[in-house]
Order: sequence, then structure tokens, then C-alpha cells
Amino acid sequence: MDWTQLLSGKRFGMEEYHERKHERTDFQRDYDRLIFSSPFRRLQNKTQVFPLPGSIFVHNRLTHSLEVSCVGRSLGNNVSKGLMQKYPDGSINFPEIGSIVSAACLAHDMGNPPFGHSGERAISAYFLEGNGSYLESEIRSAGGRWEDFLHFEGNANAIRLLTHQFIGRRKGGFALTYSTLASIVKYPYASVYSGKKGKFGFFQSEEETYMRIATELGINRNPEDDNKFVRYPLVYLVEAADDICYQIMDIEDACKLHILTTEEAIQLLLNFFEGERLDHITRVMKMVDDTNEQIAYLRSCIIGLLVDECSRVFLENEQGILDGTYNAPLIEQIGEQAKEAYAACSKTAYKKIYRAKEVLDIELAGYHIFSHLIDSLTEAVMNQSHAYSKLLLQRIPEQYDTNAPTTYGKIQCVLDYISGMTDVYALDLYRKITGMSLPAV
Repeated sequence: MDWTQLLSGKRFGMEEYHERKHERTDFQRDYDRLIFSSPFRRLQNKTQVFPLPGSIFVHNRLTHSLEVSCVGRSLGNNVSKGLMQKYPDGSINFPEIGSIVSAACLAHDMGNPPFGHSGERAISAYFLEGNGSYLESEIRSAGGRWEDFLHFEGNANAIRLLTHQFIGRRKGGFALTYSTLASIVKYPYASVYSGKKGKFGFFQSEEETYMRIATELGINRNPEDDNKFVRYPLVYLVEAADDICYQIMDIEDACKLHILTTEEAIQLLLNFFEGERLDHITRVMKMVDDTNEQIAYLRSCIIGLLVDECSRVFLENEQGILDGTYNAPLIEQIGEQAKEAYAACSKTAYKKIYRAKEVLDIELAGYHIFSHLIDSLTEAVMNQSHAYSKLLLQRIPEQYDTNAPTTYGKIQCVLDYISGMTDVYALDLYRKITGMSLPAV
């Protein structure tokens, strides 16, 4: 792949529209367009890992996305400087890499449903082992891709949200640049090739969209599997920013919620350093007594370390990334000390954080709420002449196509609506349609 073609300011859906020149670059405008959008704003009321706050504020999808965007910008700027030194003639738009990555980081979780990753699992479970399993034969017989629902993936849903022309909306969805859109697709292949992990990059409805993006930017087929594409290079930086943030921030949040002791959290974070660097950081940390400040300082030091490490790994493997022979997450190739510390954080997070009672309670609630909402809304779109269906369909916003001609399209309409909900909205709708919450009389 060629950097000259990969970094394109052309906008999806607005290819023939020529705008006047702006002070902001196309990629900076992508960032601003996302910041001011309603789907991005709704992330403030979507669970990241822990239940949304009472007296203690922890990360939600919005704060997580903003932090990932900051880290992504730093990674992009580092890589930009390295590439400009390697290709000094100035003919390639390397200075914009930081802006592209930061915009893509803002959007990377916009397709995720409420209740964190448990929301994705609840949707998949509904079609795999719940009441939705009966729909398989009907969807397959009409040429629909059943695996899109069986392995529902927030990453693929983000591409749909950003590019699909919903009813009454403009062509091209958000009309983002091709480069920003490509930077979000972590798994550039269809659901039928997702394997055991169930990860994929686009639904059947957006397959043509991704083909257009790949053709425009010159993204190659995977040399080992022609059914898949290689990753767009900047995807590695978006993924690294996400990996850096969620792992470190989950430790910080767990400490605030007393799932981890202060001593456990500080030791996990100090493990990233050794020698003189460790001595220096320990001395500076002890200059303040506030444990929150101590952990915040350690967090900033670790993010700086991991940004430098991941930038180094990207630049060292640039050729393999461009020709498709490199395919490992950058975080897996960092120095040994940092890698061991990161692995220790991951192990602790899985054992003590992701299995914590508070997190499990969200997952249990999510399964029940999602199952009932999908059941009720699917029944309504499939049987629109029924009396109850007519009432319930009035709750679905007009932008969603309840009259889609296929079963695949009708189910996708339901999932578009549900995945766009906040935690509070989903819970409120569930209570109302079950009769648990009634308007005041």
C-alpha cells in the first residue's frame, strides 16, 4: 500500500461535491463533526465497564472515547514525525496523521450498544440461543447474512452508523473522509469469516461501502486469505490508543470503587518501570499524599511510556504494515518490562474487575432488558398489523426503516434503534412496555 493514496481527504458520499476551502483541514472537520453529533453525545450515558456513577464518577463511553482520542493524537503525531524523517521530500500529508487518528478514536465506540460489551453479548445470545433463533432459516433463505446478528459487533455497527443513509438523513451518513472511516475498521472482513472470536468489520449491508473505501485508499487483500483485507495502517494506532486507555483506566476506576486496594493499584502501575526511572517516579509520586493524585501521576507516566513504545513498534514495522505481513496489535510488541506489567494488569482486570459483582449485575440486567426489547420490537416489525405492534412501532423514530422489504432489514432496523439507546433510555423503555413504570395519572 502507498501512503500517498492512503491519506485521502475525500469525503464518503460527497465525492463530487466541491466545497470552499476552510481554515480547518478535512480531518480536523471530521473530529469536530463527531464531537457535535448526537450519537457521540449519547455516549455519556453508556456504560464502559462499571455501572454509571452514583457518588463516585468512573469512566463512561464518552470519557473513554475522549481519552482514547487524546492518546491517539499523540501516537499519530509521533508516527508522523518518524515518517517525515524517513520520507523527507514533503510530498505526503504525514502531518495530518494525528488528526485522522484522533477523529477515528472519537468514533471507535459509537456503534456499541448500551450496557458495555455485555450489550453485544446479549444481542448475540438472543439470536444464538434465545427467542431469535427461529429467524435463521427465514433470513438465510432470502440471502441475508445470519452471522451479522449471531456475532453482533460494535465495530461493524460503527461503520453502519457513520456511513448509512438513514431515512431523512444525507447521503454518506456523517460524510467523513475515507481515511478516518478506514481507521475504525479493526477487522476488515465480513462476519462469515469472523472465526471463533466472532469479530468482523462490516455488516452485509455495508460490504459495498467498505469495498469503496478499500478501492479509494488502495487497501490490499490479505496475502494469506483473499476473503479478507489487510488492515488500514492507522487502525493499528487507534487500536493501540484503546488498549492503552482501557487497561490503565480500569485499574484506576477499580481503585476508586475499592475493588482494588490503593496498594494493589499502585504496585500494578509501578511494575511498568525499572531502575533509575522507577526510583525517580517513586520519589515524585511520594511528593504528594493524596492517593488519587499519586495514581493519576503514575497513569500519565505509563501512558507516555506506552505511547512511545507503540510508536516505535509501528515505525519499525512500517513496511510489514504496508504490505500486509505484519498483523499483531502494537501493544503485544512493546518492551519486555512494559509487556509483563501490562499482562499483569490484564490478568488482574479479568480476575477482579470484569468479574466483580457490580459488573456482573450490569451484564445480568443487560441480558434481560435486551432480550425483552428485541423480542417485543421484532414481533412488532414482523407483524405490523397487530394492535400492539401498531402502538409499539410509534416508539421507533422515523429514521429507522421499519418497512424494510426483507427480514434481514427489519431486524437490522430493530438493532439500529436498540444499539443507539443509552443505558437509561433502554431501561426506561423496558419498564414502560412491561408496565413496571406508568405515567403519573
